Formats: sequence, C-alpha cells, structure tokens
Amino acid sequence: MGGIRGAPVKMQKMLIKLLVLVGIIGWSHGAIQRPDYDDTRNPEFLNPSWMASIPDDQPLSEVTMPGSHNTMALYGGIYAECQTWSLASQLRAGIRFLDVRVRHVKGNLTIHHGVAYQWAHFGHVLEGVADFLGEYPSETVLMRVKEEYSETYDIYAAVVDYIQRHVNWDLLWHSRLVPTVGEARGKLIVLQDFSGPDLGMRYGSLDVADDWSVPTLIHVKEKWQSVYEHLEAAPAGNQAQIFLTFSSGAGLFAYPRAVAQRVNPQLYDYLRAKTDLNQRLGIVCMDFPAAPIIQMIIDFQLKEAEKSRKAINTVFDKASLKNILSSLKKMLIEYVNV
Repeated sequence: MGGIRGAPVKMQKMLIKLLVLVGIIGWSHGAIQRPDYDDTRNPEFLNPSWMASIPDDQPLSEVTMPGSHNTMALYGGIYAECQTWSLASQLRAGIRFLDVRVRHVKGNLTIHHGVAYQWAHFGHVLEGVADFLGEYPSETVLMRVKEEYSETYDIYAAVVDYIQRHVNWDLLWHSRLVPTVGEARGKLIVLQDFSGPDLGMRYGSLDVADDWSVPTLIHVKEKWQSVYEHLEAAPAGNQAQIFLTFSSGAGLFAYPRAVAQRVNPQLYDYLRAKTDLNQRLGIVCMDFPAAPIIQMIIDFQLKEAEKSRKAINTVFDKASLKNILSSLKKMLIEYVNV
C-alpha cells in the first residue's frame, strides 16, 4: 500500500527530471551572471571602443568579433527571449554584429522573434546604432536584416524608407565588397538577407554556420559539434570572406536560455584554450553572452599587437641594456686609445 501511495511522488520526480532534460524547465529561475552566460539586466563591464586598436588597413574579414543572435528579442517568454541587455548595452559591452528580424505590414517594420512582438520598430534600431557610432566613431556595426513573421518577400522599399527617415544615408557602407577596418569606422554595414538592389553587403556572401534547431537538450552535443567544426575551419578559411558562427539554438523542448546555459560554457572553455594562439575566428554570435566571454573574443586580434609590444620591450630589458652599455664602453676605450 505504501508503494502505491509513493508512486505519484516518484512519478512527479521523474517527470521533473524529464522536463529539465528536455529543457521545458530549468533548475534556476533567478538571473545568472557567469563568465560565459549572463541573463541579468546589465553587463558586468563595458568595452565600447575596442576596435580603435585594430589597424586601419586590416580587412574586416580578418577581425574576430562578438555578435548577438536575435539581438532585440528581450520579450515574449522563455521560447522567444534570447537577450536581456538593451541594444545600447550590447553595443557598449562590445557586440559588433546584430541579428535583426523585422515584420513587414503595409510599409511598417516592427521587430519580432516569431510571433513575439519586441516593443520596437526598425527605426529604433537604426537610431540606436547611429547614436552609438556617433559617440564611438572608431567602431563599426554589422547588422543582418531579415523578414520574420510575415511573408511579403518585399521589404526593400520599407527598409530604405526607414533608413532615410531615421538616420543619415551616409551612415551606411554602400558596397558588396568587404571593407578594411579604416573604411568601416563609423559605418553601419547592412548584411542584406532580403531581395532588392544592394544596400550593403549580402548576407549570403558570408560563410555561415547556423544550425539553430536543437529539438531537446539531448541534442546540445550535436549543436556544439557544429559550432566547434566551424570555428576550427575559420582560421584556415578564405581570409577575404567573413565567417559567422551561431552558438545559439532552440527547439520545442529546448528553449534559448537552456541551450545557451549549456553551449556557452563549452564555447568559453574552447576560446580559453586558444588564448595563446593568434587566429581569425570571425563573428561569434551568441544568446545571453557575458562580458568576460565577449572580452575573450575581442582579445584575439589584439594578440599580434601585444606580441609586437612585448618584442620591443624585451630589447630594452636589463640584460640587453647591460650588453649595450658594455659595447659602448668598449667602443669608447678603443676611441680613446686611438
């Protein structure tokens, strides 16, 4: 009889474990701030002008930079939310690739993640980017623009209209070609994921890994393998082509937070293991990134400059200085004897 009474309790525990496994619920309902994952309201620290240290003549395709998946997806519940930081906070934390989804209805472009309206329109995004670049002209912002939750397949005119009404047309990079960092400074580079004449670069010109479908948390291993393989391919890949790797994923039984809580730590450990190497990884695009992992990504292209600085400094270390003084002394003695 006791076994029968206990059965419902055991079944409840098993059900909870199952739900956690497939990602419907999580162990923690509070905000988390780790080095790899952050779903609090504000970044731990900021790095708004990190691109100032990159040489002007370096092609943008050789820059390693952090990005945010579904940048504006802050609302709509656990299946819709991919970020908790505002656009301004993301940019000031160091994010330089934005993933923006617009719903097109009679010329209006509202921001959506699926059915979830994000309480913003495309003009808000443009103005936010323009304000940031006005304050930090050493930086550039790449922005994928894609239609979502509408199927007009004709957003070009609306996008142009919003650009003309909300920002200066000269803010945009007007070429399909990959610019140098110097050419890109102060510019918004539209990665055009829709038809129509060129507004900037074509999203399809990038080498992209976006295996977003993660049906359950059991499939996180496969998701990470996709991320790993593309990051491994990036350093030896075409240096004239921008590489873009999405670490984000979701599915019916694995919502974005649950996937990010498991993939982001693996990404962090992967990057940390490579910090002594000078490699081009391209754009690393994340859900709920934390300031430390953003900084880790940023630090990659600064290594060469750091090595050069250290090399110059070693010329003037104590041992070298002693040798220089000894040589000068010998030269002076020889000169006097002559």
